[in-house]
Amino acid sequence: MEDPVATLDVLRGGDIEVLGRIIESSNNALFVSVTRACPKPEGTRTRQAIYKPIIGERPLNDFPDGTLARREVAAWLVSEASGWGVVPPTVLREGPFGEGMLQAFVEIDPDVDVVAMVVNDDPRLRRMAAFDAVVNNTDRKGGHILPVDGGRQVHGVDHGVCFSPVPKLRTVLWGWRGMPFGPDELEGLTRIRQALDGALGSELHALLSRREVRLTVRRVDELLSKGRFPLPSPAWPAIPWPAF
Repeated sequence: MEDPVATLDVLRGGDIEVLGRIIESSNNALFVSVTRACPKPEGTRTRQAIYKPIIGERPLNDFPDGTLARREVAAWLVSEASGWGVVPPTVLREGPFGEGMLQAFVEIDPDVDVVAMVVNDDPRLRRMAAFDAVVNNTDRKGGHILPVDGGRQVHGVDHGVCFSPVPKLRTVLWGWRGMPFGPDELEGLTRIRQALDGALGSELHALLSRREVRLTVRRVDELLSKGRFPLPSPAWPAIPWPAF
């Protein structure tokens, strides 16, 4: 991933050019190029990104209409607070088809086998599993896991169906269910909890409902109190379909 500060600057203020549509997307995601003028000698900066306009969101029974883009941005904010860098830089802004989510495109390392990482409970996915428990991710498919640089960094994408006030964690990352958090997970969760009492809490209130923010705080408190990865709920499917 390129310099996140420079990338955010481009995403927030650059000109968006639509290059194509992501055919597999159910919410009309678009592949775009974003270019921003910058001081010489560089002149311009260009980043590839994924643009998901709110107008293209498919209505869902269990999430309010027109909120998915904001949930994607909220997930990025939580990721930033954790210090783990799970979610690529993501902003909410106007684009060619109105307001939507704009997220830095991640070029995955084709030599890393994501299926093997999931099946073998690769420890590099522990942070993502803890993050998903915080945001109540209801759709962590294998295809939403993006390893880069030989797997030294693993990003997660497609967080539009997170932050439900109803417990709906649905993921392929159950390899550590019920196991104690390690120091890294506890430190990240503590950073999130502290941030929720400050800037992160204020930012989430601009993107989610009060109840959703309040229950996010409760989830983090419970995770820290128990000190363990959560167990699957008997009242909700544990794995999304399709899983990859």
